[in-house]
This record gives sequence, structure tokens and C-alpha cells, in this order.
Amino acid sequence: MKFPIYFSKKIAFSKDNKNNLSRVIVFIGRLSVALGVIVSLITVSTGLGSKKAIESRLANFSGHISIKSTRSNSSYNSSVLNKDELKLNDIKNLEEVSGTQSYATVSGILRTEDNFDGVILKGVAKDFDAERFKDFMVSGEIPKFTEEGYNNQVILSQKIADDLHLKAKDSIVAIFSKEDQKPIYRKFEIAGIYKTDIKMIDDLFIIGDINHVRKIQDMAKDDVGGVDVFLKNSSYIDEVFPKIEKLIGYKNFAEKATDKYPQIVDWIGLFDTNIGLIITILLIVVVINIIMVLLILIIERTNSIGMLKTLGATNGQIRAVFINYTLLIMVPGLIFGNVIGIGLLLIQRFFGIVKLNPENYYVSTVPVDLNPIYIIAISVGILAVSALALILPSYLISKISPVKAIKYN
Repeated sequence: MKFPIYFSKKIAFSKDNKNNLSRVIVFIGRLSVALGVIVSLITVSTGLGSKKAIESRLANFSGHISIKSTRSNSSYNSSVLNKDELKLNDIKNLEEVSGTQSYATVSGILRTEDNFDGVILKGVAKDFDAERFKDFMVSGEIPKFTEEGYNNQVILSQKIADDLHLKAKDSIVAIFSKEDQKPIYRKFEIAGIYKTDIKMIDDLFIIGDINHVRKIQDMAKDDVGGVDVFLKNSSYIDEVFPKIEKLIGYKNFAEKATDKYPQIVDWIGLFDTNIGLIITILLIVVVINIIMVLLILIIERTNSIGMLKTLGATNGQIRAVFINYTLLIMVPGLIFGNVIGIGLLLIQRFFGIVKLNPENYYVSTVPVDLNPIYIIAISVGILAVSALALILPSYLISKISPVKAIKYN
């Protein structure tokens, strides 16, 4: 075993350290490391968890990528998707794609005796991914959309249902307007209530049979307004997006789920900035505390430094001893920080104790992403940055004279 490592272990685990003057400062150093790890874990796990949760909700509702007609405008009434050059089977066969579903939309009004609400009816077909939509359901059930005749059952968002004082099994009248024509009335039965916590979705969308939208929009029986494409993993989106663009034809265009709601994307982007800022501040605090610990240890063990120099140890070896010693002091802080931090995150993950206002944060509870890579990276990063930061102050050792050090009291 090399001398610096051997000697640093001897003094780090020596029983004499339990009653020396550095005990308090060592405790403060360990405490700062533990707190740094805890806050870093919570910041990274909840920040990345929130990003993934919001992106996942957007994608599960309207697909990771949507294919629309280039004739689509800013209105919520779908233009017919051009199928001439659309290679839908080739898209389905892409390795990254888990499935697709057809849809068409039309705007309208839901009316009760004493209230009304503007809505968008998203008509879905027999390829509707009900299993994926189950995660959003609050009450009731998901109807079966077979495209045979007209299914009069719809799914309302909880926000719309609360505004109109409706619940599952109730009936509701919808009014759809067409240019130069009389309004079209439809009576629907509410099969279920859903909630995504995404305000722009919950405020507007109801889910129903695509045949109603086709009838209102004068579409042919096999026309659709768009296709939602679901991926096996959201991380594939940048890789698969160009592939899909090549398979849709020039009369259609593809759009990522996050691009539909730029305000949400901008808000999500703040997570990266906040995570980076918080981690930087924590690292500075931890490094300052660890440097303080090192300097106090050097001052306290001046006699030992003089003795080592007298016995022939070089300044480099002694610096390595104290850097290793300081890093060994950090280890208990890292261990306790990880245990407490991961414990708190697991409690939040399974019990959802900390709640959020979905109107502001797009999620109702703080989501947690326990990625082992980030957990290990935080501890290794703190150790690595601290080791580098200790190099410069350790040069104080070279200024200590052996003769004066041995006399030092």
C-alpha cells in the first residue's frame, strides 16, 4: 500500500481523533456534504421526474408525434389527412414505434340548463389506445369505439365536468356550428371522466366517436384528421422524427407533442437551468466547507507534518496524505446523504406526500425519477470536485518548516 493512502487511513480512523479540537469542524464538514447530497438528489430526481411526467402526459394523450394535413390551420377543426403518399404501415413497422391511432377534431359547445363550456371533440377510431388512456381515468369507463354506426358515449375532463356539474352516466347536449348552416345538435352520454393535469388539454378536450366528427365535418367514412404516433421510449423522438417525415408525403406534416404547446416546453426548459444553478451553488458550499476542514486539519497537525518532513516525506506525499484524509472524512457524509435523500424520494414516489397545484405545475404530486446513473454521478462528482479543489490549499504544507513545526504547540 502506498504511504500517503496508508498514513491517511491511520490518522482518519485513529481513536485519538475522537477528542481532538477538530471534531466539531469535521462534523460540520460531513454535515455539509450530507446536506449537499440530499438537496442534489432531491433537485435532480424531482426536476427530471417533473420533465418526464409532463412530457409523458402530453405524449400519452396525443402521441409523441402527430401527423396532420398541411392544410390544417390554427382552428381546432381538422383538415382531412392526405393518404396518397402516407406510408402508415411503414411507420408502424419502425423499430421505435409502439403504435398509432387515428383521430379527427371539431370545436363546439357543451350546454346545460344553467351553464355552457367551449370544447373540442377529439373523435377517435377503432385503433384508439384505451390501455394507454387508462392512466388518465378518474371515474367511469372508456367506451369501445368500433366505427360501426355512431357511439354516443364520450369522456369528459374533470375540469369540464366540474364546470358543468356533471358526472359519469349523465347526459349532455353538444352544439357544433358550420359555416352558412344551422347549428348541429348532438346528445351524448358521459361514459367516464379523465384528468391529465395539463391545463390546455383538460380545459378543452372531450373524447368521442370519430364518426360524429366525420358527419359534422362532411368527411368520407374512412377520412381522418390526423394520426398520433406512439414511441416505445420518448428518448427516441429526435432519432425517429426525420424517419417519419420521409414517410408522410409532402401534403402532410409531422409535429412533436411538445411542439404543440410551446409555453409548456419553455416552462420545462427552466428545470435544466434551475437544476444546474442549484447544483452549482451546493458544490460551492460543499467545497468551501471541505477546504475549511483541510486547513484546520493542517494547522492542528503541524507537528505531524514537521515530523514527516524530518523522516524524509516529500511535500507531495504529505499533501496527498491530507487530501486523502479529508476525502475519507467526507465518506460518512456521502453515505448518510444518499440514505436519507433516497429514503425521502422513495417515500414521495410511493405515497405522493408533497402535492402541487396542477394549474401552475401541470402535475398534482411531485414526480420522482430515481435514475441510478444520476445518483452515482452526484456522489462521484462531489468527491471529484472536492479532490480538485483541495489541491491548491494543500500547498500550504510546503510552507511549513520542519524545525518550526516540531516546536509548534
